[in-house]
Amino acid sequence: MGHGHSHDHSHGHSHGHGHGHSHAPADFGRAFAIGIALNTAFVVVEATFGYISGSMALVADAGHNLSDVLGLLIAWGAAAAAKRPPSPRFTYGLKSSTILAALANAALLMIAIGAILFETIDRLLDPVEPEGWTMIWVAGIGIVINTATALMFVRGRKDDLNIRGAFLHMAADALVSVGVVVAGAAILLTGAVWIDPVTSLVILAVIGWGTWGLARDSLKLGLLGVPEGVDEAAVRATLEGEPGVTEVHDLHIWPMSTTETALTAHLVMPDGHPGDEFLARIAHKLEHDHAIGHTTVQVERTRDCSGGC
Repeated sequence: MGHGHSHDHSHGHSHGHGHGHSHAPADFGRAFAIGIALNTAFVVVEATFGYISGSMALVADAGHNLSDVLGLLIAWGAAAAAKRPPSPRFTYGLKSSTILAALANAALLMIAIGAILFETIDRLLDPVEPEGWTMIWVAGIGIVINTATALMFVRGRKDDLNIRGAFLHMAADALVSVGVVVAGAAILLTGAVWIDPVTSLVILAVIGWGTWGLARDSLKLGLLGVPEGVDEAAVRATLEGEPGVTEVHDLHIWPMSTTETALTAHLVMPDGHPGDEFLARIAHKLEHDHAIGHTTVQVERTRDCSGGC
């Protein structure tokens, strides 16, 4: 009953990319395609030579590369889905598929870590002498391929969790390949086969650290937590500082995707609705200052608690 004086106005910027906060996925189609093609070919080569030469380090690295390919496919699919227009059933479109993809990506990395860890422990308990030179030149190719792919994603890793996931996958795999090269050289020089699994454990610790960060951030988005880089208190202060606003309540800030943020808020304005220009200015200010591209504001003359306060 208390909605007599309230007005609802949605000011969603359909382009939503004003300041580089949401156009990241659109630019990486080529990077995804090249990364997937290169890594698929390398997985076949590396697994084959690993099996022939007796180097389980190479086989394990090939397995990790395969998880990279799957991760890239998931991230690419999500980026494509995010561009689909809204429908009566999915009124936000499929933007949130990018959040699901980030979660899946983190899970894949954890599975890859588990598989390599299992293999590494097995190697520590039952040492096998691999062919050092094969390890060096095959893993050397891996360094080149993974570094090149990682560099394609380097500029998008701050704006989009999925691009960060792709970057992490590739950077981690370049590290794995460096480890395999070092291990191969050390085995050739010393003949100590334990070097191979110990190097693998160090690399796993590095990958695990990055994966934990990705898992934590993607889970936070999945639970609709305020995205990284958005300060809830500062947003509230911006709204409370608008002329005529005496109170802000029911403020909600949540991620629509890994790159886009939405906000709803009730503003108590005793002097009444200030007009559409006021709402447009708030929407622009929130997008410019806080990277929130989809704002819906409800104006009330008195605090309306019909929906619970």
